[in-house]
Amino acid sequence: MTHDIRHETNHPRFSTSVDGHLCVLDYQLDDAVMTITHTGVPTAVGGKGIAAALTQVALDTARQNQWRVVPTCSYAAVYIKRHPEYTDLLNQGKT
Repeated sequence: MTHDIRHETNHPRFSTSVDGHLCVLDYQLDDAVMTITHTGVPTAVGGKGIAAALTQVALDTARQNQWRVVPTCSYAAVYIKRHPEYTDLLNQGKT
């Protein structure tokens, strides 16, 4: 299943709407370091890979912009551990 994920730089977050439910990945950006603070998917639409899709798009965006990543959100931290192709994005000493 593909999701129409938007990068809302004014919030800052990545978001998508699934069956009328807003799903988000929130982050903070400071000196080219993206701190992923929260991934939220309502229970009503959980289990559809939405959090994974949001996280992948966020990490791909970080790579494209040459940002380092600090996953303070537990979901994002586990995602990176399960997808070692993203470990090079980790901000050393801050994970």
